Amino acid sequence: MFIQTETTPNPATLKFLPGKPVLDAGTLDMPTREAATQSPLAAKLFDIPNVGGVFFGADFISVTKSDGDWQQMKPAILGAIMEHYMSGAPIVNNAAEASAGDDEFFDAADTETVATIKDLIETRVRPAVAGDGGDITFRGFKEGVVFLQMKGACSGCPSSTATLQHGIQNLLRHFVPEVTEVRPI
Repeated sequence: MFIQTETTPNPATLKFLPGKPVLDAGTLDMPTREAATQSPLAAKLFDIPNVGGVFFGADFISVTKSDGDWQQMKPAILGAIMEHYMSGAPIVNNAAEASAGDDEFFDAADTETVATIKDLIETRVRPAVAGDGGDITFRGFKEGVVFLQMKGACSGCPSSTATLQHGIQNLLRHFVPEVTEVRPI
């Protein structure tokens, strides 16, 4: 098994591509050891010193370090991922799979606007962000402000503010005039 690694715009996060599916649908963000109990693989990764977060996408695993040096951490992470796939154990425990919609908030009168915003995020933003080892999901829309949740490599990334304000905000404003601002939750 050959696992590729890629850097992300967030220097504290590396993206690991096992060459096999990770999640069938959605994403799974485990920013703490407690959240990782839903995945045997994430729990193993949190056993590695200085692992501060784990994020699963369709075909990648992003690992965020809390401290330490990638040169020392990377072999242990690669070993844990390889060992997990060789064991045949599930990536997530039975029904714990992928985060879908959590709680969204918006006024019923804005349903059509929100549908357009979600479509733009799904088709134009999420694929690009997944390429960088993260995910962005719609959380709400109120008084012209779109609220988004950043996960994986995007969470805590130094360039996330620029991504939100210059990239996503400009895109949404262009297609949806009702949008005045984009904010992270």
